[in-house]
Amino acid sequence: MRGPLQGPGEKEDQEEGAAAASGRPAGGPGTKKGSDTDLDSDQETEGARRPGELGEDTLYLRSCRAHSVVPASCFLRQGSAPELSLRHRGLGPQRLDLRDNGLCGAGAEALAGALSKTRSICDVDLSENRLGAEGARAICAALVVSPAVQRVQLAGNGLEEQAAQYLAELLLAHTGLKSLDLSYNQLNDQAGETLGPALAENTGLTELNVRWNYLRGPGAIAFARGLEANIFLRVLDISYNGCGDSGASAVGEALKTNNVLEELYMSNNRISEAGALNLGLGLRVNQTLRILAVSRNPMRSEGCSGVLKSVQANPQSALELLDFSDIQVNREFDDLASSVKVILPGLCIKTAARRVEYKKELLAIFRPSE
Repeated sequence: MRGPLQGPGEKEDQEEGAAAASGRPAGGPGTKKGSDTDLDSDQETEGARRPGELGEDTLYLRSCRAHSVVPASCFLRQGSAPELSLRHRGLGPQRLDLRDNGLCGAGAEALAGALSKTRSICDVDLSENRLGAEGARAICAALVVSPAVQRVQLAGNGLEEQAAQYLAELLLAHTGLKSLDLSYNQLNDQAGETLGPALAENTGLTELNVRWNYLRGPGAIAFARGLEANIFLRVLDISYNGCGDSGASAVGEALKTNNVLEELYMSNNRISEAGALNLGLGLRVNQTLRILAVSRNPMRSEGCSGVLKSVQANPQSALELLDFSDIQVNREFDDLASSVKVILPGLCIKTAARRVEYKKELLAIFRPSE
């Protein structure tokens, strides 16, 4: 779609496009419907239309009218043709959004050829396309030779351990990639063991989303070790993976040496009190983490207190948000939180709204006398 302001020498395209948008021949005056002149004009318009040329009432033309934009004549001439050529038009797109189009492997391979030649697209969204391993292979190979792309979304594509190798190659080769979304896939332990070393060697990624996958046990540990060596990543979301206590402990070790990560999301990962205490060990020395979300984990109030005590022991902590949502805490935790906020007044601590112990006390007070 071309904007209302055109460069020199394009007046002809403007007039032709405006004529097609209004449904009259270019340069012809308006006539009364039903007249002989109108009949002749209709015949001339019909005869002048080339095969594949757009008619009057199309989505493109309606959009142009709605936004007061002059249609591009080259698009009008071939808009419904089997093959569309928009060469030398300087469109300069920055974002390609093909989410939920059922591309599958074959469609991804066809798209990869064009994607590998782009020098202007910086944001690619291919989420929910059932790409699978073959689609991931084609897309990752294309992205490796597309240095302009900085953000890639591949969520919900059924990516498993077979696709992890191609993703690892992308992480190693594409130093300009800043954001990668792999959420809602099926990346498991084997995938974690493949992606972990690649994450350690990556030199550019600043945001990684792998929430709602299956990084558990050895896979979660390998992934966390990759985080330990990474010196670029600032935002990591590994929520809803079932990392467990072993994964939480590995992340705690990574936080001892990682001095770049700023946001870490680990909600709903089956982290118990023991895992929370080991995660907290990293918080005793870390000076860059600003946000830590560990909501919906079975760490109970004791686990939350263990994390908070680690923060209390680190006067250089940069934490601004500790999210313990949907975890019941007791009065001792509240007292501890109050004392920590004296040291870190800017720290926000989110907890469950209900207090079971408080409720019991109220019931005792209002119990009817016998």
